[in-house]
Amino acid sequence: MTQSEKMEIITLVEQSPLGAKATLRELGINRSTFYGWYKRYLSDGYDGLADQPYRRTSGWNQLPAAEKNRIVELALQRPDLSCRELACHIVDNEQCGAAL
Repeated sequence: MTQSEKMEIITLVEQSPLGAKATLRELGINRSTFYGWYKRYLSDGYDGLADQPYRRTSGWNQLPAAEKNRIVELALQRPDLSCRELACHIVDNEQCGAAL
């Protein structure tokens, strides 16, 4: 929905004699969606209703930079090891779970 459509819905809900829950049900809008818009409207005004650009955060399984650098360093020191052998070497000889 556009900014103006979201603003119109917020105005309808605020002025409705039915209450927010019933009004949103009539409009077919999920309450959590509406309250997300409303929270942004209260904090940032009309501009807060604009679509937010997608911001990618780091992946849940991404290695911290220090660990990644240490693994690369170990791989360069031991080019004779395959990926699997390097992983076993790290588990057996390095502090796993802590910053390598």
